[in-house]
Amino acid sequence: MAKPLVVIVGRPNVGKSTLFNRMTGTHSAIVEDIPGVTRDRNYLNADWDGKTFMVVDTGGFYLDPPEDIFVQAKEQAFFAIEEGDIIIHLLDGKDGLTPADMELSRLLRSSGKSVIWAVNKIDAPTREDRLYDFYGIGADKLWPLSAATGYGYEEFMENLSLLLPGYREEITDYPKIAVVGRPNVGKSTLVNALTGKQRMVVSSIPGTTRDAIDSICAYHGRKYLLIDTAGLRKKGKIGYSIERFSMVRAVRSIERCDVALVVIDASEGITEQDQKIAGIVKDYGKGAIFLLNKWDLVENPDESYKEVIEELSRKMWFSRYVPAITVSGLVKRRITKVFPVIDRIISERNKRVPTAELNRFFGSIMSKISLPMYKGRSVKLYYMTQVKGEPPAFVIFANYPDAVKDSHLRFIESMLRDYFVFEGTPLKIYVRARRKEK
Repeated sequence: MAKPLVVIVGRPNVGKSTLFNRMTGTHSAIVEDIPGVTRDRNYLNADWDGKTFMVVDTGGFYLDPPEDIFVQAKEQAFFAIEEGDIIIHLLDGKDGLTPADMELSRLLRSSGKSVIWAVNKIDAPTREDRLYDFYGIGADKLWPLSAATGYGYEEFMENLSLLLPGYREEITDYPKIAVVGRPNVGKSTLVNALTGKQRMVVSSIPGTTRDAIDSICAYHGRKYLLIDTAGLRKKGKIGYSIERFSMVRAVRSIERCDVALVVIDASEGITEQDQKIAGIVKDYGKGAIFLLNKWDLVENPDESYKEVIEELSRKMWFSRYVPAITVSGLVKRRITKVFPVIDRIISERNKRVPTAELNRFFGSIMSKISLPMYKGRSVKLYYMTQVKGEPPAFVIFANYPDAVKDSHLRFIESMLRDYFVFEGTPLKIYVRARRKEK
């Protein structure tokens, strides 16, 4: 199952990003004393008392947004509320209760979700009397909090922890395959074709499918668990920004999978969001296949194939190890080609190279690595060992690790792939000190 999703909502400038940064232990969100600075969502993993969850930081909620950009922020807040397991409604203890707070509170109560009402910018017990101004919001309990100083934070998080739904790592003998991609690239049509069942509503309107759906499919007696990352349907008269919201769903599915099928609309080419999704797959260390879908719509397939592969190499330069397959979910073209490649990638992710063999390789490429001097001394790489799989990870021992640059590691990774393949899976390479040099 996916990690629980905790969403922070509230008016602009109430401290949502500051709370997000404290909960995630980062400074990822932009924090500036100007209303409306956070116009997109941030999402990161967090944990408390041994429980892991994902936190989403949203743009500010305006009762009457003054500009289109703030309309989008309001729409994103609606999206996040619909998706979240727990909603934190953050209020401003200095400004007091406002009509926008009341309206957002009404929407939250009607959502049926678990809601925590927290009054921010209260940094001492003597200021907790400000809470009384906020009971008109209809909350049974208000939590005093200072996201900036940490006052009241532990009690607030202990309460949040009690509300978190259960989460456990999935244990299954079936390979877990996430079907990810931006809205309307044909993900659900592909899953239907792979499973041979009409499991999802399929339409030409982006975001027709509401929820991620898991399906079991079989190929030559081997079973696979397919995770479909749905888009989001439009609701009411609100013009939702579907592309932005789909990223959170993609992340939650990618976390669960062994291999991600990154679906790209071949008739439209590779977009910035395609690149972002492929980057997330790599960052999470998952195997990947690029599925160039809707190939039945492509004119001059032979000529187009060369152009698309060149575009893939250029725009997905960070994932050149990922194989690409042209498919059509609609007419079921080359669908079964996917499964043997999935099997190969899972095998590659579990591959272990014996240390002796690895160091014969390492010795053979040493003369090709040009290392700089470090503080007037020669830099030496002693040996290399594999420390884990899924994805494969390696450690190189050196006398001065700080002298080994990313360019050196990229070259070593390229050579590793030439020798040992590692198709479709990212590699992790670390440099450690063998001993201290005097």
